Amino acid sequence: MDIKKIGVLGAGTMGAGIAQVSVEAGFSVVLVDIDTVVLERAIKGIDKAWKKAVDKGKLDEKGIQARKALLKTGSDLGDFADCEVVIEAIIEKIDIKKTVFKQLDEICPENTILASNTSALSITEIAAATARADKVVGMHFFNPVPVMKLVEVIPGAETTEDVSATIFDLCKKLGKEPVLAKEFPGFIVNRILVPYINEAAIAYQDGVASAEEIDKAMKLGANMPIGPLALCDMVGIDVLLMVCEYFWQEFGDSKYRPSLALKQKVRAGHLGMKTGKGFYDYKK
Repeated sequence: MDIKKIGVLGAGTMGAGIAQVSVEAGFSVVLVDIDTVVLERAIKGIDKAWKKAVDKGKLDEKGIQARKALLKTGSDLGDFADCEVVIEAIIEKIDIKKTVFKQLDEICPENTILASNTSALSITEIAAATARADKVVGMHFFNPVPVMKLVEVIPGAETTEDVSATIFDLCKKLGKEPVLAKEFPGFIVNRILVPYINEAAIAYQDGVASAEEIDKAMKLGANMPIGPLALCDMVGIDVLLMVCEYFWQEFGDSKYRPSLALKQKVRAGHLGMKTGKGFYDYKK
């Protein structure tokens, strides 16, 4: 398939990043979100990144204008009607994703590939909401998208090899390093990473050490670039809790049981960096 136009649904941190790298790779992009405030924030963030590139001598004003010409925004799923690939990057709730994929299936041409940026959920279940399960695939980017090289490509039960190969090739054109993962909750990275972060939260809850000491120990003792609780704050404590609960539900194994600390933080509205407070206080 000759991909010329990419649709991105969801203008949050992940969606904005996916739109940015797609434009930078030379693709026409339409970024859609029902929340105009979120959409405006995404565009401001992308503009800021490009202006920084100008300041560093990596881009000029002409280059910025060329990129802006490739990026369109909208608030209606109908804006995806001429896209060869649509990448969904909305909230991690399976019922909402299934509803959206059903709508995309009805709007997009029959050859359009529908990809989900889900970090853990079942591609097969999402695909079953459409009449094109063979053209639905997981395309899991990592935060921050412009910096992180990895993309996990996850075929569902019905996804064809051609579709997986097309998305694999697209990832490379976006300057990413794709890996193929079988469909299991959490795929590769989050299957390993989320229990690690959850265990750090359990250690915090048990009073083993403070958040600062736990993170310092893992950075200096295990050579981690960032501590597990700081990473949890960056990703979003609510997101980590959702993934833990999904693992617990799917695997039925007590090792995936969410920590009380994660639940308490979410109940308090302390979701990490995005709310200004999580395991750390970002308002100081």
